[in-house]
Amino acid sequence: MDLVPALEEPLKQPLKSVLGPATAKVMAEHLGLHTVGDLLHHYPRRYEERGQLTHLADLPMDEHVTVVAQVADARLHTFASSKARGGKGQRLEVTITDGSGRLQLVFFGHGVHKPHKELLPGTRALFAGKASVFNRRLQLAHPAYELLRGDTDEAAETVDSWAGALIPLYPATAKLESWKIAKSLQTVLDLAQEAVDPLPPSLREGRGLATLPEALLKIHRPHTKADIEDARTRLKWDEAFVLQIALARRRHADAQLPAVPRRPTPDGLLTAFDAKLPFTLTEGQQKVSKEIFDDLAAEHPMHRLLQGEVGSGKTMVALRAMLAVVDAGGQAAMLAPTEVLAQQHHRSITEMMGELAEGGMLGGADKATKVVLLTGSMGTAARRQALLDLVTGEAGLVIGTHALIEDKVQFHDLGLVVVDEQHRFGVEQRDALRGKGKQPPHLLVMTATPIPRTVAMTVFGDLETSVLDQLPAGRSPIASHVVPAADKPHFLARAWERVREEVEGGHQAYVVCPRIGDEEDDPKKARKSAEDEAEKRPPLAVVQVAEQLTRGPLQGLKVEILHGRMHPDDKDAVMRRFAAGEADVLVATTVIEVGVNVPNATAMVIMDADRFGVSQLHQLRGRVGRGSAAGLCLLVSEMPEASAARQRLNAVAATLDGFELSRIDLEQRREGDVLGQAQSGARTSLRMLTVIDDEEIIAEAREEAAAVVAADPDLESLPGLRTALDALLDEEREQYLDKG
Repeated sequence: MDLVPALEEPLKQPLKSVLGPATAKVMAEHLGLHTVGDLLHHYPRRYEERGQLTHLADLPMDEHVTVVAQVADARLHTFASSKARGGKGQRLEVTITDGSGRLQLVFFGHGVHKPHKELLPGTRALFAGKASVFNRRLQLAHPAYELLRGDTDEAAETVDSWAGALIPLYPATAKLESWKIAKSLQTVLDLAQEAVDPLPPSLREGRGLATLPEALLKIHRPHTKADIEDARTRLKWDEAFVLQIALARRRHADAQLPAVPRRPTPDGLLTAFDAKLPFTLTEGQQKVSKEIFDDLAAEHPMHRLLQGEVGSGKTMVALRAMLAVVDAGGQAAMLAPTEVLAQQHHRSITEMMGELAEGGMLGGADKATKVVLLTGSMGTAARRQALLDLVTGEAGLVIGTHALIEDKVQFHDLGLVVVDEQHRFGVEQRDALRGKGKQPPHLLVMTATPIPRTVAMTVFGDLETSVLDQLPAGRSPIASHVVPAADKPHFLARAWERVREEVEGGHQAYVVCPRIGDEEDDPKKARKSAEDEAEKRPPLAVVQVAEQLTRGPLQGLKVEILHGRMHPDDKDAVMRRFAAGEADVLVATTVIEVGVNVPNATAMVIMDADRFGVSQLHQLRGRVGRGSAAGLCLLVSEMPEASAARQRLNAVAATLDGFELSRIDLEQRREGDVLGQAQSGARTSLRMLTVIDDEEIIAEAREEAAAVVAADPDLESLPGLRTALDALLDEEREQYLDKG
């Protein structure tokens, strides 16, 4: 008989059976808490100290104070109030004294009944609250109090324990104040003893961690600050460990899947390609390629995340892996998030491969293969031919958008899937493409958004990670400056002069805007996104900015526009003209953020730069300085100097280190965005663990989890851990782990 569910029952009790239906309803609707266990894991945000005992004569202003005093006088006043409130209001005024001075206490509304009955003249009690002045008199409004009864020893004990206590303050709502939550927790706290511990005893004892019941008790009813610290460390371990167990099990399951080992043939396509490269690979590219080739040669599928700065040569590394798979008789697919990027990859890959990309064609090299493009907007004939090349195996490489995932698309033998810019793809898409192989294909995920190590361990924990952190030789530094358009308008005028100078020097420039500008302006929407008053106007738009520049500061230059709502053919034509140097300035939305490669473009002006995230600005900036000439990035903002938005821009201007910036980005946004799905739903979010600050715990938890799963993949010897895992992995979380 399985005892675990029986043990867990007390924590699975619905709150309505313990707290009554009214309170339980508010907790479910406003805080997402449904069971006793949910409530026990609703941790305090912070703690108030009641303060040591103070004499009435020495009360400090605006501080929390605790006093022992005797009631001298109590009066209930009734006054007229608004009709909506029933017409009559009540105010209780109580005067207390401790021999050193007097103080007035005030209670209003429904809060008067209990103190009116209890605080009778002559009663001694402890009072705690914030001292403030009203009508020139010192008072405490709605203080907490504890009556002192019994003999002097007992009263003295109450005074000591009550005065120094730490009062937990909970994340609350208008419908349910913190003190009501605290009261509900007192009701269920005894049940914490029944909590089943998910940590293996050896791990807990080895690291000197508190037991789970002990940690729950200390977090909700701490006696000292050390109690809070102990509890937090223990509860962080729970979150980190259970999440890492889930990821370790996913890696373990993936490692059990069969895959076709793909080893490049000596003197095959890859050798021919390497021979025609006009440069040598960087050390980083060689090291990462070796990691990938070792994975491809294994009998279970590769699951690797390749992260590298914009321009660090990720595409080259991915292409060599794809060619190795074609050499070994398979096919490789590259999935790009947008048509512009798919076309760009197709163009640059066929250019890099030259006659090696002309398999089956006149003039194609004898080791050549065919490289096909597959996107949603292709004409029927071209599409039919591409599908045919894939199913017959004629095409070794295919580059495409989600169109690759459709049911109609069949492969001859899909051996490798490369996903570019992973964060734009959901799990369904990744799995659908995987499902097109006879056996699960190898998977390489690329991202140019640098991800701090802990985030990679948490969000992409089911993938092995490779990092490209050196730029290829010949890449130029990029100078970045903030242009404060509101404080110093002449700086903006100078920015446009700089663009003209770059163009006169034979180079090109980008101007990036947050909006297209042909959409309906919705003033409400513009206000909602406002960080503050200064942002009331709608974000600057491509269409309008391009028009103002052609008429004004950039008059006489060839200015083109590019945005996501243009027809794919028009977009492609604009990009081709810009790449060929036929346009001087490209005014665009963030459609150029990923993968657009024009080495002759040296300057970028980002309008309303404060409307973009730190990582996005870094991505955009990576589009310039891709050739031998130095790059220039100007971040234009109207935000005031002291604002958080300006500090963010200063951080971007100050460093080119993407990992440093992603850290800043994460600290500002907190984990919510990064962990995506994991943070939605109050019950399943990380409450204690912060991905940036708790790097050490996450790294250690990952090691411990890997060891536990290797020894016992089904966790048969750890029923408590299995229960915790089931609670974590409701369907939503399962998907989040896959999505990354």
